[in-house]
Amino acid sequence: MNNINHFFLYCAGVHEETLKKYPQEHNKYVAIGATIFFTGLFASLSGGYAMYFVFSGTYLDWLLAIVFGIIWGLMIFNMDRYIVLSINKSKTGGFQFLQALPRILLAILIGIVISRPLELKIFDKEIRENLKTTYIANERAKIDSLNIIFNKKYTFDLTQLKSLTTERDSLDARIKADRQKLNFEIFGNKTTETSGVVGYGPYAKRKELELEKSTVYLDSLRSSIIAKERLILDKQKAEGILNQKGLSNASLDSAVNLAGFADRNSALGNLKFKANGQVDEATANAVTFIGLLFIFLECLPVFVKLLSGRDAYDKAIYNQRIIDEYESDAYTVTEKAAIDHLKDASIDISINKRLKKMNEEIFGINLLICLST
Repeated sequence: MNNINHFFLYCAGVHEETLKKYPQEHNKYVAIGATIFFTGLFASLSGGYAMYFVFSGTYLDWLLAIVFGIIWGLMIFNMDRYIVLSINKSKTGGFQFLQALPRILLAILIGIVISRPLELKIFDKEIRENLKTTYIANERAKIDSLNIIFNKKYTFDLTQLKSLTTERDSLDARIKADRQKLNFEIFGNKTTETSGVVGYGPYAKRKELELEKSTVYLDSLRSSIIAKERLILDKQKAEGILNQKGLSNASLDSAVNLAGFADRNSALGNLKFKANGQVDEATANAVTFIGLLFIFLECLPVFVKLLSGRDAYDKAIYNQRIIDEYESDAYTVTEKAAIDHLKDASIDISINKRLKKMNEEIFGINLLICLST
């Protein structure tokens, strides 16, 4: 077997010395090992992609994403390897399924976790467009909200400006009409309000005087409007309304590039709905089935192990486990018997040690008495 086969057998967790006795089983366990390996590889790619957005904008963000992606992939690889190794093929199929059920549920949970970042990459173009739409809508809503607050706060000034503007427009229209009537009077055009006599008569003089007064008042209205507009403009600057601008294409692209994992995940969820709020079944089904595909890939090592029949290698491992357990039990029994057999001798040895210690203490006491006398 070449190095790749050795590696995949390691991934499958087999005992190669035992497997060498059954060469017909090599391909099956190489396939199981390859399944475990590629599941861990997908997990590593998914974790690295997710962590890239977590650390995006920080120093060496790509290096941190690679490191955490490798750690995540190794953790999933080790967990899948343990799940496959822990399935006891010596039991019945139903028992094996019950034994593997918690591991299947765990694999489903892991599959959901690792599938999401990969889905984000698959639908990256659609997510970017959705984020742009969302950012533009949020910016417009922010501007509208500020305008509403400003209008409520400065209702009096805005009402005055509107009243002055209405009066100016009305007066301007009336001056234009009166000027036309004056021209009709001077040039002799007969109407209900003109005499029809050519010349600059008393009516024309009176009309011209009224026009001059109206024009002066119109100029004062325009000056008042300009002053009021400047006042409102200054207040808008103070309130920060003029600082709110629509997002340009460059700023939108920059905002999308800086979008975090949560924003992208929310945008992926929004892809399932159309602009009118109805469900987009095509996109929703695509997202769902891609997620199910990765969940199935995560569960695949367990399914492969469950679907594989009990072979000669499984029996050999089972028999060896029985021998090892029996040998361990026999060793324990032997050691217990030896301890029981040596119990009496141990008691005698302990008694002799205590007597020797007691005699030494008595001798010491007698010696002290002799020296004192």
